[in-house]
Amino acid sequence: MKRVAEYCLPAGNMPMPSISDSRFSFHTVGVKLLALLLATLLVVGMAQLARAAPLAQAGEGETLFKEKCVGCHTIGEGDKVGPDLQGVTTRQDRDWLLRWIGAPDQMLATGDPIATQLFEQYKQIAMPNLGLRQAQVESLVAYFEAIDAGTIAPPVIEPAAATLPQGDATSGRELFTGAARFQNGGPPCMGCHSIGGIGALGGGALGPDLTPAFDKFGDAGLASLLSTIPLPTMNPIFGPQGLSPLTPEEQANLRAFLQQAAVAERPTDAIVQLTLLAVGGMVVLLVLAQIFWRRRLTAVRQPLVGRARLASGPISKT
Repeated sequence: MKRVAEYCLPAGNMPMPSISDSRFSFHTVGVKLLALLLATLLVVGMAQLARAAPLAQAGEGETLFKEKCVGCHTIGEGDKVGPDLQGVTTRQDRDWLLRWIGAPDQMLATGDPIATQLFEQYKQIAMPNLGLRQAQVESLVAYFEAIDAGTIAPPVIEPAAATLPQGDATSGRELFTGAARFQNGGPPCMGCHSIGGIGALGGGALGPDLTPAFDKFGDAGLASLLSTIPLPTMNPIFGPQGLSPLTPEEQANLRAFLQQAAVAERPTDAIVQLTLLAVGGMVVLLVLAQIFWRRRLTAVRQPLVGRARLASGPISKT
């Protein structure tokens, strides 16, 4: 009983751990608390980085959207030249969006049903291939996803003026044909595009015929396109950051000329004139060929005939 009593001491007589005990030293406790704090900070930091990476990618997408997309699209402001992109990530899956933004021309050429439906719905205006890198395409999709998820707000676009500035169609025609130079340089539109109302030939054939441009895009759509120039072949020259950006006055003048060209029919005798020019050119070429090639053919034929006669020897008469 005595031995048992030795271990059954009253609570008040229980021995307290010594401060020198390694299990309870302030140094050991401090190290453990510091390790716990560092682990917590590490977990929180990794979570913040995981959130920051998509936001940074979405920020790059926002910059791209404002540079290359606002000419044809809005986010939450209704259809423009192309569809409103609010909720686009809920309407289409991510893989389709990546392929469509990266190479819309290829998807349309292969007959993708959604691409074809959009082409027909929006006045058969094909979305241009913007020549984006894969990382840029992914940034745009991340931007749309962030907006649809409510992570970031849609872009704030300055409201368009109630009345667009009126331009001068005559000045626009001179800019188009090259009779007047653009203020910041740059080639005339006629070098690549044709349009009604500027003669039988009508301009270049590298780009599309712009006669129906006003009917397709409308006044506001043309104003947006001319101010941003989102097309990859034209943006490096005429875009806001290009070599020869269009001034607001030039944009208004070109828009006025395109509006005038849309209602002005091509001359009814334009096809006849072109046909006559083609026939006349053919006749001139034939005459020149007759003049220059007849002697050459004779000069070639005569020596050949002479050599053949010499080779066969004199012809005996019987």
